[in-house]
Amino acid sequence: MPWFPDFVSAVELARKQTRAEGRADPVGQFFTALNAGDAQALETAWPGEVVVYDPRAGVVRSRRELRKFVRANQEWQDRRHARIETVASTRSGERAVVELVAYLDDADPWPVTVVAQASGDESVVFRTYCSQRPLDGRHHLRPAILDTRTDLPADVGRYQAALATGDAETLVRGFAPDGYVQTPDGAKHTGARELREFFTGIGAARLEPCAVTDGGDRCALEYTCDRFGGRDVAAQAGICVFDRTGTGLFSAVRVYDDVAPPA
Repeated sequence: MPWFPDFVSAVELARKQTRAEGRADPVGQFFTALNAGDAQALETAWPGEVVVYDPRAGVVRSRRELRKFVRANQEWQDRRHARIETVASTRSGERAVVELVAYLDDADPWPVTVVAQASGDESVVFRTYCSQRPLDGRHHLRPAILDTRTDLPADVGRYQAALATGDAETLVRGFAPDGYVQTPDGAKHTGARELREFFTGIGAARLEPCAVTDGGDRCALEYTCDRFGGRDVAAQAGICVFDRTGTGLFSAVRVYDDVAPPA
């Protein structure tokens, strides 16, 4: 049966190609699996461990849980007539961050961010961040995911320090004239006046830094929020993405978490 070795070679070549594509664009492959309801490509690309931290499903670890999660997501997307568009992406080392907008039925655009963190050539972790309020009208407590760290890029560190003390003026000065903050529900606050009102309204917020993905023009910070509106809150996971102008200012800061704002 002379065809058999060629068949085996072709299968192995396909596996290698799938693995290469997975390492090149892990988030893209993740969403392809969710759209198709089939986890096989993920399992082929990452033969070690595939872990998913999802706001709705929680932590997904085993292969059986992964397949169930992927099928359930595909069915849920079909019911909601979901359509997804990529907004921005950044990558540093083994970590990739992709910002997306999901369109569900006739609802407003739903901002979502996915982080893929590879561990060598075998394993990967996916962390999804968003607010669930656009889905059911309420905030959901999202437990902390990562350990905290202290080192930050200088500009992000200044932003974090000013946010922790509720220093609205320093925060506003860190933005370009047409810079904006996008909140988890997709609302934008643009320009000095709106930014000042926004930062004054939320008061002091402490975002303990956990992981930094700095691609130069854009920097993503995964954090644990344990103080918001000048009051302590249950520790909750989130991410914010900073777009830089190249002049030391931010053109945008986009926030993805489910922390309830102050009353």
